[in-house]
Amino acid sequence: QVQLVESGGGLVQPGGSLRLSCAASGSIFKINTMGWYRQAPGKQRDLVATITNDGSANYADSVKGRFTISRDNAKNTVYLQMNSLRPEDTAVYYCNAPSILSMGRWIFDSWGQGTQVTVSS
Repeated sequence: QVQLVESGGGLVQPGGSLRLSCAASGSIFKINTMGWYRQAPGKQRDLVATITNDGSANYADSVKGRFTISRDNAKNTVYLQMNSLRPEDTAVYYCNAPSILSMGRWIFDSWGQGTQVTVSS
């Protein structure tokens, strides 16, 4: 069984920084793209950033220049460094892995449980 577990959320003032982590556990041979999504109250879940297993990153326009996604393939972990945070960044942040190779089979569309990020003074 594969699990994604996020950590690092919390309350931060506008202009501050947070670093989110998402660790995949279980018998994992390979994870292709990993990504972060967020969902604010009453809104749909939106893409924040994705990163391929060779390090190619993609960002939503709203976070370009402020957020940086990275990963450690040896640890099956993806990170999201969030700087210059704004109140509109407040949301539950979810980790996603569209495809994970585990014990000879592919597991599709894995999600973490989410971590709350609140940006407020």
